[in-house]
Amino acid sequence: MSEDKEAQEDELLALASIYDEEEFRQAESAQGGEIQLCLELPPDFKVVVKGEKQSEYNVCFLPPLVLNFELPADYPSTSSPIFTLSSKWVTRAQMSSLCRRLDELWEENQGCVILFMWIQFLKEEALDFLCIQSPLEVIRGGSKAGCERRKTDPAATALTSGSHSENTEEKKSENVKKEKSEPRLSSPSQLDPRAVLLMDPRADLLPQLLDFDEAQRQRVFDSKVFCCGICFVEKLGSSCLCFKECQHVYCKACMTEYFQIQIRDGNVQCLNCPEPKCTSLATPLQVKQLVDEELFARYDRLLLQSSLDLMADVVYCPRQSCGTAVMVEPDTTMGICSACQYAFCTLCKLGYHGLSNCKIPADELRNLRDEYLSATSEGKKFMEQRFGKRVIQKAVEESFSRDWLNENCKCCPRCGTNIQKVDGCNKMTCTSCRQYFCWLCLGLLSRVNPYSHFNNPHSPCYNQLFQGVDLDEEDAFWSDEED
Repeated sequence: MSEDKEAQEDELLALASIYDEEEFRQAESAQGGEIQLCLELPPDFKVVVKGEKQSEYNVCFLPPLVLNFELPADYPSTSSPIFTLSSKWVTRAQMSSLCRRLDELWEENQGCVILFMWIQFLKEEALDFLCIQSPLEVIRGGSKAGCERRKTDPAATALTSGSHSENTEEKKSENVKKEKSEPRLSSPSQLDPRAVLLMDPRADLLPQLLDFDEAQRQRVFDSKVFCCGICFVEKLGSSCLCFKECQHVYCKACMTEYFQIQIRDGNVQCLNCPEPKCTSLATPLQVKQLVDEELFARYDRLLLQSSLDLMADVVYCPRQSCGTAVMVEPDTTMGICSACQYAFCTLCKLGYHGLSNCKIPADELRNLRDEYLSATSEGKKFMEQRFGKRVIQKAVEESFSRDWLNENCKCCPRCGTNIQKVDGCNKMTCTSCRQYFCWLCLGLLSRVNPYSHFNNPHSPCYNQLFQGVDLDEEDAFWSDEED
């Protein structure tokens, strides 16, 4: 075996032992392979979106640089590896600068294996070499600004997902060192053919950056061990749930039981972190991963309904067989259901009655006065608009009448007519149905002998009637037949 062949195999074996299968894949048919290089970002690295409203995102990972290589037969003694460098977010101009730097490293170390040195440079020094610092600027794909060339501060890199320009950005004159590290290309013809852009320039880059960052964070989380704050058992992150806002961690078994109880009880707005006083909520995706389809469908339906309930311009069709959410135009009381075409008043939920005041049932009229008197000035104004001042006045008068009746009258136990006792004995006769009844206990009295109720020692009224009365005078006491 030649020295070059042996050096190649040793180098590939070393790379396979250092990097896992997701980072390094060796080609089967040739001496070559592919290396995925995630750049090491500094803490609190941010991505800034420029547009109508500036948005800022914290990211820990950016999509990798991909180095594809093939080793010639005379490598490393004579020839360098044949390679391409590709990325979804680094521009071709920037990758061309990286390709030239890889060539320089080979020239400085010709005759030695170079792949590990290339990997270390791309992984640890590429950001500084390209002057990429936080915040990293992104212009959304499809925007007009994304198709224009821009000048940016040396502290930021212009990252245009919708730009058709392949040139590097001009650096400010005061940063001479950074200009030398990434020389400006005067025309697209100077772009290195080994620099490959993996993404359609017209596509929106931001979602892909954020999706990759979230996936990598989850991968790191899954490999760590956490202690559940509920059952206090240590488990791998892959068996745990982390609330996004507060970063509190609990095992999935405990959270599954917690979510199931809350959803069955209809408390879909209460799927928050169990930590005391913590208001961080579980995302719908987290809920979907922990509960079955039936419970998630209930959660989804109740969550939508509670959201609609908070919207002032949304009411529900009053028909029990329908109940569809209806959007209401401002300054109107008419709602038209899109499902059943029912036109109704949004105030009283009855059929639409135009400018006429809402009708109120008699039993509700009795309770209207208390609601009106306890309402705020705005609430009173709304009720007067809904029912009319005359109806409100009637409700108040009737409520006072009801209070007087409650204090001075009793209802007939047979027909419910209000009866007032002026004087006389406790045998009462209803003026409506002519039923005899006892004023004290409201018990029904016999028409044949109504006074037997009062003579019965077992009657609940007996002791009240004869307390302090001479029982020898009982016959004389009941001789009066007046009511």
